[in-house]
Amino acid sequence: MVKGTTSMGGFTRKKVHIRCRRCGKNSFHLRHHTCASCGFPDSKRRKYSWIKWYT
Repeated sequence: MVKGTTSMGGFTRKKVHIRCRRCGKNSFHLRHHTCASCGFPDSKRRKYSWIKWYT
């Protein structure tokens, strides 16, 4: 038997991302304390040339 599902099944109830204060998206990581979308709390906003959603 594989032991994966029973042990890892308890992780699904916790929230990983919450709403970001700067961009408003649901992408602020609770453990890392950074937003995956805008990079908050860094002063520079997270942006890359291959992403087309920012202006």
